[in-house]
Amino acid sequence: MGIRLTYGKVIYMTNAIESLNMSLRKVTKNRGSFPSDEAAFKLLYLALRNSARKWTMPIKNWRDALNQFAILFGGRMPLA
Repeated sequence: MGIRLTYGKVIYMTNAIESLNMSLRKVTKNRGSFPSDEAAFKLLYLALRNSARKWTMPIKNWRDALNQFAILFGGRMPLA
């Protein structure tokens, strides 16, 4: 039952990551080429900053998920 609880959180996070990847691909695809690596990094930084403003919703039942991770991955979880 505990793994099932965490499974929903993993899907939730995967969707968020895929959404972020899509927005970064969209920004770089529309731009085409960059004069330097620094210009590409700056564009990605600004895109990440704009995306972060949309992240206002907290993760549901995050404490429960952390407890499950602590049980499954005991030695790898930092103590709060």
